Amino acid sequence: MDIGSVSKNTQNMNKYVGVMAELKLRTHVIGMFLSGQQNAVYKASNIETVGLQFRKVFELIVFASLTAHKELYSAVYSDFAKHWEAAKLVKRLREINPQFYPEPVIQVPSNKPGVKMDLTSRQPDYLTAESLIDAHGRCGSLMHAANPYGRETDYAFFEASFPGWLSKTVNLLNAHLVHLPGDTGFYLVQMGREDHPSWTPFAPRSVDKQGEA
Repeated sequence: MDIGSVSKNTQNMNKYVGVMAELKLRTHVIGMFLSGQQNAVYKASNIETVGLQFRKVFELIVFASLTAHKELYSAVYSDFAKHWEAAKLVKRLREINPQFYPEPVIQVPSNKPGVKMDLTSRQPDYLTAESLIDAHGRCGSLMHAANPYGRETDYAFFEASFPGWLSKTVNLLNAHLVHLPGDTGFYLVQMGREDHPSWTPFAPRSVDKQGEA
């Protein structure tokens, strides 16, 4: 990876991990509610509170990708600052970069001399872009009071779905790669246990989809 590419993308990647930091705090709030360490007095309000946090988490994942692609996206969509609908953003980001979505990886000890860790693609136990769009849309029903003459809110569905959504979101973001158009390398983003999320630039990977750390 050339120094020019890293320098050009530094501001965007710093903004990206800034969004990741907020996202990390919101997943912590979700975890506190799901574990019972925090509550909003009664069941419906608990579920609605967690649903709001999930909706923001899903939006932040997409907005983080937007920050990483700011120059290219703004060149195509001049009113990009007004864009907020997750489904539309995903569609537009995919059009300008098919690899816009975070690529989750697992770090494993390396047998290569001088290399501490290898990066391997994660198994499909993470939140996909399609699942994000679906879950984001479903959470919309929790944002408004239910019409007494309409369909009742299915609180049981959300209560059953929340743990899986949280687990898959953590698996997606814990360690993931960011690919930027025109950049031959990639960026490893690590959420960290207690620390602020960080990013590290890497040179291109070999065709076996492994990187070195």
